[in-house]
Amino acid sequence: MAADSRRRKRPDEVLDAIEPPGNAEVVVGALTATLLVEILSALSGTEVWILALLVFLPSTASALCTVRQTGFVAAWTTVIVTITTVLRAPAGGHWLDRTLLVLFTLALCVTSVYACHRRIRREAEMLRLRSTAAAMQRHILHPLPLLTEDVLVNGVYEPLQEDRLVGGDIYDVVDSPFGTRVLIGDVQGKGLAAVGAAFAVIGAFREAAHREPTLTALVDALDASVVRHNSYAAHTGDDERFVTALIIGVDVDTEVQAVNCGHVPPYVVHEGAVAQPPVETGVPLGLAELADEPTTVSWFDFPEGATLLLSTDGLTETRAADGTFYPVEERLAKQLDLSPTALPQTLYEDARAFAGEGGQHDDIAVLTVRRSPRV
Repeated sequence: MAADSRRRKRPDEVLDAIEPPGNAEVVVGALTATLLVEILSALSGTEVWILALLVFLPSTASALCTVRQTGFVAAWTTVIVTITTVLRAPAGGHWLDRTLLVLFTLALCVTSVYACHRRIRREAEMLRLRSTAAAMQRHILHPLPLLTEDVLVNGVYEPLQEDRLVGGDIYDVVDSPFGTRVLIGDVQGKGLAAVGAAFAVIGAFREAAHREPTLTALVDALDASVVRHNSYAAHTGDDERFVTALIIGVDVDTEVQAVNCGHVPPYVVHEGAVAQPPVETGVPLGLAELADEPTTVSWFDFPEGATLLLSTDGLTETRAADGTFYPVEERLAKQLDLSPTALPQTLYEDARAFAGEGGQHDDIAVLTVRRSPRV
């Protein structure tokens, strides 16, 4: 889900990408395999090739084809093996052995059809689960870009696994009476196990951002939502979680407010330079009662034409095969000519290339915040 040319597949598209072969392909494949083993049998002077190779057809079909196609392959295999072992048997042959072989083939074919039926049912169940996850994601994370009177927010959100549509990273933007509030966070844990905490934080953010006039009160509301979620989780046997978060407040002033709850600090890109503004870091959401000091708001310059880059630790903790961490500031300094729309996707792809095959990476959310043009 990103505001760029690369569109994420819907859950049904992920499943449809692995389509079963057509009926004609199945028939041609079965005939070709039969012809091949017949030729091998003729060249070798034995029927072993028929028995050794054809018995693999139903099991292969059960993994790739529909139930009806697998049934056809199973019936075809049974007929060919029966003809080979019974009708073409020499006089005085071992009929018991050949009869047992036909029965074994028949049992294998029936098992293959049943296995195909189970596979199709599991795939249908996975499709329903993915559709549910996609619906949950649409309610949790609004599609980018997001525009308010104060800012335009672009970005990229990518779970680590392509088919796991809900990752541990969250974000949201609210146009409140007190200016625009931007949230980016990372829930402890991944996938559906972290959805409850993600719902709690984003739901509280969307409600409290309109109610609370200060960022400190807003963050207190978010912390309370995580505490309530953990209290419920403890009663249901689930693990308690915390959430790192960065909350930004932007209005008409040239300075912006920020509260960092154990999250990755932001970067400001302006006039060909990259800087990391001084933002004090506090404890993650859900752990405020462990802090010795109250929530602190930091202020820093965010002039017209500047770009504010927010990310999760999936970007900063990306590691190459040799253990080297992705140098965000260094790579960001090389991308200053990119637009705020293209920058998040470029950084994401660069981080994945940096990690390579043997590297380590995580869910990634990268947002760019730019002031909306004033008329």
